[in-house]
Amino acid sequence: MAKKLRQCAIYGKGGIGKSTTTQNLVAALAEQGQKVMIVGCDPKADSTRLILHAKAQNSIMQMAADAGSVEDLELEDVLKVGYKEIKCVESGGPEPGVGCAGRGVITAINFLEEEGAYDEDLDFVFYDVLGDVVCGGFAMPIRENKAQEIYIVCSGEMMAMYAANNIAKGIVKYANSGGVRLAGLICNSRQTAREDELIMELARKLGTHMIHFVPRDNVVQRAEIRRMTVIEYEPQAKQADEYRALAQKIINNKNLVIPTPITMDELEDLLMEFGVMEEVDESIVGKTASEEALAA
Repeated sequence: MAKKLRQCAIYGKGGIGKSTTTQNLVAALAEQGQKVMIVGCDPKADSTRLILHAKAQNSIMQMAADAGSVEDLELEDVLKVGYKEIKCVESGGPEPGVGCAGRGVITAINFLEEEGAYDEDLDFVFYDVLGDVVCGGFAMPIRENKAQEIYIVCSGEMMAMYAANNIAKGIVKYANSGGVRLAGLICNSRQTAREDELIMELARKLGTHMIHFVPRDNVVQRAEIRRMTVIEYEPQAKQADEYRALAQKIINNKNLVIPTPITMDELEDLLMEFGVMEEVDESIVGKTASEEALAA
């Protein structure tokens, strides 16, 4: 019986460390013998740089524009092989301010399917998706039932949690018509107070689990400067073991759910409970300094 290809998408707020986390996770999976492909779904085309030791991989959209059309490309033009035989593809997008960047995602996935990139040797495909945008083309891995497992990278910061909750809403929208499920939260630590407890509680409210807490460590930045993952740059580092632990948890993960997003009021209550934000005094909302002085 042929093994089942697991297609996973990594979402999260812009700047939360999705691409770094994804590449270190994938390096750890490959180190453990898994056959993996990364499909970068960000116009910046920076989802594979640590695997390929490159500034940016040429994207499908850019090469298609240069060649005339996607039909003029060959699979070997767009698919590069990096560290531990990890397959790397970047979808790319149009010039800034011109057209829908999500089109690149749709074009890339269709091209890869038609050209046989999803071969039977693969164990995992990871889609590294831009920011917390779950509409249009960026919802493609969810909407078209390409990715069955969604992992959300977040932290104990308000906007990262807000984004995670929004992404959960996007998953719910497509879960009933397809097999897409939330597979867990990955906390990429920002060293906020009681961060692990907070994300575990957010996960509980969303009906999922915090699959791993990734501590903050400067070795990640040192490796990135060299365009390498920690797994390759300093394999003995404690942080490398954290990514290995995350990889093992994902290999064994069977906790796939339709999430239960919370309201903004519930999210704010949670943030206040953990001291991330102060309770708002409604009596002063909308009052100018002079009005406050008069009231005093």
